[in-house]
Amino acid sequence: MAKKTSDRGKDDLSKLSFEEAIRALSQIVEKIESGQVPLQESLEQYEKGMRLIAHCRRILQEAEKRIAQIEEVREAPKLEEEKTEESADDLEKTEKDFGEEEEEEEDGGEDWLKG
Repeated sequence: MAKKTSDRGKDDLSKLSFEEAIRALSQIVEKIESGQVPLQESLEQYEKGMRLIAHCRRILQEAEKRIAQIEEVREAPKLEEEKTEESADDLEKTEKDFGEEEEEEEDGGEDWLKG
């Protein structure tokens, strides 16, 4: 039966906001540091604190993912613009290179015919 209680406790923790979890964690730290809590309760509070920390980390990781997605969306138009500029530059360079090669071939072709 103790397992069901701890499972319910985990579910309750997962519903907490980041701020609520931090407040609960602060309260646990205060209880343990006071030294007025029996050892068994201190251990239980410590375990709960570790679950709260894990919960906060998950929330922060999700927030980081969302921020990264927002940044990707925000940067996408800039990247498209850069790609377009790069493509235009590449095309211009290719046209220049191709033109120079054509001239060399024409000259080389005439030398071959003469020689």
